Amino acid sequence: MNAQELLERLNLLDENESIEAKLAREIGKSVLETVCAFANEPGLGGGWILLGVIREELALFPAYEAQGLENPDKISADLASQAASVFNQPLRLEINTEILGGNPVIVVFVPEAPSQDKPIYFKAQGLPRGAFRRIGSTDQRCTEDDLIILYQGRQQESFDSGLLPDASFDDFSPEAIADFRLARREVNPDAEELRWSDNELMQALGCLRRNEQAQWVPTVAGLLLFGNSVALRRSFPMTRVDYIRVPGREWVPDPDRRFDTIELRDSLFRLIRRSQAAILDDLPKAFGLEEGALQRHDIPVIPQRVIREALVNALMHRSYRCHAPVQIIRYANRLEIRNPGFSLKSPEHLGEPGSLPRNPKIAAALHDTRFAETKGSGVRVMREMCDKAGLAPPLFESDRARDQFVVRLFFHHFLGPEDLTWLARFKELNLSDAEARALVVTRDVGVIDNATYREINKVDTLTASQALKKLRDASLIVQQGRGSATWYQPTDLLLGTMISLSGNLGSLSSNLDTLYSNQGGLSSNPDDLSSNPEGSALLDNPERRALLNELPGELAARVGALGQRRQPEEVRELVVALCKQRIFRVEELAILLARNPETVRQNYLRPLLRASRITMIRPDVPNDPVQAYRTVEEKE
Repeated sequence: MNAQELLERLNLLDENESIEAKLAREIGKSVLETVCAFANEPGLGGGWILLGVIREELALFPAYEAQGLENPDKISADLASQAASVFNQPLRLEINTEILGGNPVIVVFVPEAPSQDKPIYFKAQGLPRGAFRRIGSTDQRCTEDDLIILYQGRQQESFDSGLLPDASFDDFSPEAIADFRLARREVNPDAEELRWSDNELMQALGCLRRNEQAQWVPTVAGLLLFGNSVALRRSFPMTRVDYIRVPGREWVPDPDRRFDTIELRDSLFRLIRRSQAAILDDLPKAFGLEEGALQRHDIPVIPQRVIREALVNALMHRSYRCHAPVQIIRYANRLEIRNPGFSLKSPEHLGEPGSLPRNPKIAAALHDTRFAETKGSGVRVMREMCDKAGLAPPLFESDRARDQFVVRLFFHHFLGPEDLTWLARFKELNLSDAEARALVVTRDVGVIDNATYREINKVDTLTASQALKKLRDASLIVQQGRGSATWYQPTDLLLGTMISLSGNLGSLSSNLDTLYSNQGGLSSNPDDLSSNPEGSALLDNPERRALLNELPGELAARVGALGQRRQPEEVRELVVALCKQRIFRVEELAILLARNPETVRQNYLRPLLRASRITMIRPDVPNDPVQAYRTVEEKE
């Protein structure tokens, strides 16, 4: 990517997992730590550093601009020299100087180091303090666990093929081996391995291997696939499936609202079947009555094939290094399946041909019995079947920072009559189909991010960012976090717990038509309401009257006398006076001033912040949903 493309991505996404922006008038510790982190991070493929760019700190939302560098040639040479000398392995970077907005900036690409060279670390500091990983949009010092992951990347042997010294052939369950034979026979009755002894079969599947003393010892895959309950409890005490039923639509850690939990432990083939049965028994069902039939048959609201694919994906691709259970959480409106271990395949490429199994021995056994495909088709099948059933598309979330993968499956039909009725309150925004889908998901899940928007609408990263910012600027969602950790949560306006866009008589929203153009979006002159006879209703609603009652008489009179055709400078002075009285949120100021919240942000708050006449109560988190403003006291 060139400098312009990187800057555009920064302004749409803020700093992210693979892009870092720094002013960097000289090559210091911070730049080199980022170089180290990009070189180390497994599966990231390296990253980009843009030098000579500064973040506009006073902006309500992050914005980057080219500041330029006085001596780019010297900085480039210094960076190349230090990258080749300060680490345990010399790093060769791609460094180019470009002109951006009339200013010279430096574009650096840091390639991911080969597995056999990791971990990369500062020679002067040694391990573990001298090594860094790229976690989200941050550079983090490696822990001992991180170093284990980096060192294991050098090995050709997968974790599931590792030996378990304290296990023996007696730890295998004859019933589990018989289950495999039965499933394999259904797939291929003439399979050669069906004629082998159990011992030979376990060797062929990689479930038994010789140790250094030439003794046959069970592997991790062997015990997980065929281990008896005692052996599994001994060697993998936390490797189980927890089925959790939660009342409502969100996780509430409240002791007064207990949730039901079922713990499932078994060899993998049986665990898949038992977990699927637990879900199907508890899943909402529709029913059908075929022509000529005397009895109805119940149909799970989520297709059974989708559930099986999600379960197999969780148990086949989970990280067995991590001692944590797979969680199946059944909410009122959705099913979530969470497994330890982020996806080795980039989220953007989920569903495309090709698979990157974390546990190849386990994957091969599941493939032989048609429990799983090894061609990367499971995700595509889930998407196609949910679409065929008229359901919301499954959502996939791969979280590298938490080392977790989540599949979300929804119970209701997507954009059905209830959804369309609910979306009618936002008709003034002229939402696209993609934006409407995003709002429904945000309402149901309580959160949305760029990856989710891409998933449900099949768009690229930049298109998703632009759409999310449009919804944010309309005060329907509020931004949280930064960079690749950026996410959005619904506002009260979206959820309907405050003034809505279609509200009842007497509410502010009943007159918001005057704030939007006929083409949708914000009007080019949102302050001009005088031409609309209904504009006066914006000045007469219960919320505004309640806020006016809190103000001193003189200040309340100034606000009450405020018209729609006032100069911005006059309104700003009034904002300063209001924020001197007490702290105000933007929504409260919008109601008092009878203006759109985005108008208040851009025309009044932003200039006052730049002039240091008001300040945020939480300047370290500009996008905090409870952000408020107060007047800066003048020094005498």
